Amino acid sequence: MINFLNKYKIGYFAFVLLMTFNVFAQTNTKFKVVLDPGHGGKDFGANYHGYIEKNIALKVALKVGKNLEKYDDIEVIYTRTTDVFIELMERARIANRANANLFLSIHCNASASGEAYGTETFVMGLTKNASNLEVAKKENAVITLESDYKIKYAGYNPNSPESVIGITLLQEEYLDQSITISTKIQNEFTNNLERKNRGVKQGPFLVLNQTSMPSVLTELGFISNRNEGLYLNSDKGQEEIAKAISVAILNYKKEYFGESMNVKTEKPSKNITETQVKDTPVVAKTNSNPKEEVQKPAVVTDKGVVFKIQISASGKSLELVPQNFKGLNPTSVIVENNLYKYYFEQTSSYEEAKEFLQEAKNKGYESSFIVAFKNGIKISIQEALKLN
Repeated sequence: MINFLNKYKIGYFAFVLLMTFNVFAQTNTKFKVVLDPGHGGKDFGANYHGYIEKNIALKVALKVGKNLEKYDDIEVIYTRTTDVFIELMERARIANRANANLFLSIHCNASASGEAYGTETFVMGLTKNASNLEVAKKENAVITLESDYKIKYAGYNPNSPESVIGITLLQEEYLDQSITISTKIQNEFTNNLERKNRGVKQGPFLVLNQTSMPSVLTELGFISNRNEGLYLNSDKGQEEIAKAISVAILNYKKEYFGESMNVKTEKPSKNITETQVKDTPVVAKTNSNPKEEVQKPAVVTDKGVVFKIQISASGKSLELVPQNFKGLNPTSVIVENNLYKYYFEQTSSYEEAKEFLQEAKNKGYESSFIVAFKNGIKISIQEALKLN
């Protein structure tokens, strides 16, 4: 256990260095979604009544991707698109290399009794709940199929996910946003598909705690249940599930990054990379036209490192008065990618920023979150804490 923690302390600091060079996710040119179909290749996942988890997960992921790829401001990255085995940590590396805004791992659940049914979505976290631990143990056990897993995961015991405690810090920063997208997924499953809602839960999943962005793992249902397995294995069921997940992701994007409006009409001839196009934040005037504002050079108003609370993002310009923001004051706005992003307060203290965050949540901005700036330019929270 000590060897495991020491090894992953080094891994944690490596991730901090990686994230230091990453601009905060919202500044990506496109909203990047990594879809991770669970299992694959020699790893079948759950297998009941002829329903195979790896196949269902892949088909649903591809359908979700097809829905999202219709929008020209969304980029979809897959950890696999065919029936191949991908190591657990490599799935997270794919997301980190892509500088993704969201990581979604797609799975199917199973129970020996065959009676359990319903959907549940997980975020990274420690738990003493027996059923949550069982799900994590099942999903983490895939590492035993990797040839060098005893070396790579030295000290980690798949049958005791609590041993992951030393590296949960990687996902703490994104917990609120991860809970938000998980809730939206579960709401779509429940409200539109009338599926049983088993809730948003926490669990020590290795694939989640290695990613440096909001990350969730959704269990589409129990293939061990004959009726639910039949639905999950059907084209109709997969299409409905994929649509529900897609709507949840689009709603999440709208809330944090603005609404996707432009549907692709033709295939672009060339992909624009981050090194070719870099977003320049602009301090906006009220009632200004965002398309005009984004062409102006950056205006730096905050010297040094400060933290602000992003409370909303919209295509609409609002006057910065308390009545427009549920009484919150002071507020500020920055225009990025033709989108107004509204912020509450600012402070050089991260602890004080947490208090402002709670104040915003108490006012009804449940999905608000902390953003760090250095000389008016967004940076990662990790870099800000390091600089402070």
